[in-house]
Amino acid sequence: MKVIENSLIPFPGFLCINLFGLFFVRKDAWARTSEAYKETTYTHETIHTAQMKELLYVFFYIIYFLEWIVRLFINGSKAYENISFEKEAFAHQKEPEYLKTRKHFAQWR
Repeated sequence: MKVIENSLIPFPGFLCINLFGLFFVRKDAWARTSEAYKETTYTHETIHTAQMKELLYVFFYIIYFLEWIVRLFINGSKAYENISFEKEAFAHQKEPEYLKTRKHFAQWR
């Protein structure tokens, strides 16, 4: 996954965002981040990239958004961490080798 350090994307206040498999990080914030946190965040986002590829990118974003809306009604403020894509990414973000053994559509298993 390509990492793009810049001052525009994501908006100030956010550290990073993964858009269609491109990992954008705020240059100023990323430079002050520990190596352990960088590795964990990078792994988390590579898991999302694998999910995106499986769902041909566009369907990932459609399903992600719809699931977030549903979870808002069910889980309220905890909607984000209850999205299936996030559950998988958070569960395995400290395992850099996870993608080597990940099964397709693991977010729904």
